[in-house]
Amino acid sequence: MSGSLFLAETQAFLKALASETRQQIMQEFATSAALTVGEIAERCGIGQSTASEQLTILRQGGLVTSTRAGKQVRYRADPSRISDQLEVLGDFLARCCPPTGADDP
Repeated sequence: MSGSLFLAETQAFLKALASETRQQIMQEFATSAALTVGEIAERCGIGQSTASEQLTILRQGGLVTSTRAGKQVRYRADPSRISDQLEVLGDFLARCCPPTGADDP
């Protein structure tokens, strides 16, 4: 993966996690496999337009996927991409900021 692609994907992933509202939305996927914008809005106590905006950022960050079934779009967490991004981020942090004592003999 090129450095600029890594940076862009990682920034989008971290941005998606940076909001308490988006964190709350992600928690909803822990109890439901797939949810519509309306269901997210109702469960989180936010407007549908806000839910839609937040889901777009989560999708751009690689945390959720969407599928269309007729007029409804259903969103679900994307555990594979989340796991991949966490691994890449962990590797990056280990290289740039090794744990204290990691270089000690």
